[in-house]
Amino acid sequence: MRIIAVIPARYQSSRFPGKPLALILGKPMIQYVYERSCAACRVDEVWVATDDWKISEAVASFGGKVMLTSPDHESGTERVAEVARQIPADVVINVQGDEPLIRPEAIDLLAEAKAEDKNTHMATLKRKISRKQDIGNPNCVKVVTGKEGFALYFSRSPIPFDRDGRAPLSVYQHIGIYAYRKDFLLQIPSLPPSPLEQAERLEQLRILENGYRIKVIETDYESYGVDTPEDVSRIESMLMKEE
Repeated sequence: MRIIAVIPARYQSSRFPGKPLALILGKPMIQYVYERSCAACRVDEVWVATDDWKISEAVASFGGKVMLTSPDHESGTERVAEVARQIPADVVINVQGDEPLIRPEAIDLLAEAKAEDKNTHMATLKRKISRKQDIGNPNCVKVVTGKEGFALYFSRSPIPFDRDGRAPLSVYQHIGIYAYRKDFLLQIPSLPPSPLEQAERLEQLRILENGYRIKVIETDYESYGVDTPEDVSRIESMLMKEE
C-alpha cells in the first residue's frame, strides 16, 4: 500500500499573512512540518501543496517536493485533492501546514490505522483534554464518537454537555490531521457545502452530513498550531526545550 502525505500551505491568512514562511529559530515553519512528515516511517512521499510562488520557492530551496495549485480552492482539502489526483497513492494523509511540532509517530499511527482498515473512507485523531479552559475554547475543536470509534459530531462548543454534573465525562480534542482513501478524497470537492459545516466552520462536518463515516483514533499527541505571530515565540521556546 502506497501512502503519501500532502501539506496544504496557503499564503493568505486573515490573522497571519505569509504564515507558512514565518521564521522559527531562523527556519521557515513549512520546513519543520515537511521534515517531520518525512520522518514518519509509514509515509512513502511528502508533498507541499501551495497557491503561492514564494512558498513554492522556499520549499524547493530546502529540497522539498512542492506543487503549485489553483488559487481558487476554498479549503485545504481541495488543495490536497488536486495534488493527490496527480500522484500515485492508495492513502493520502493531510498534514496541517501550521503545526511545526507535528510528531512523526502521530502520522504513523493514523497511516497504520487507515492501512489496516481498507473499508473506512477517512480517519483522524483525538486526544483527551486535560485543561478545563480548553473545553470552552472555540479554537479547540471537540469530537464525540460512538462505541465503534466513529465520529458522531465535531464542534467548537463543549461536547458532550454534562447537564446535571453527575458523571465525570471525558472530553476529547480533535487533532486536525486526516487520512483518506484516495478515491474518496477525490470525491470530497464535489460534495456540496453543508449547513453545519458553514455554521461551525469545520469542513469535516460536510463528510458527516453527506452520510459518510470518519474513524477517530485516540492518541496522546498534543497539537500546537500557529494561528498568530505571537504563537511563534511559544513554538520557539518548545523547540529549544527539545534540544
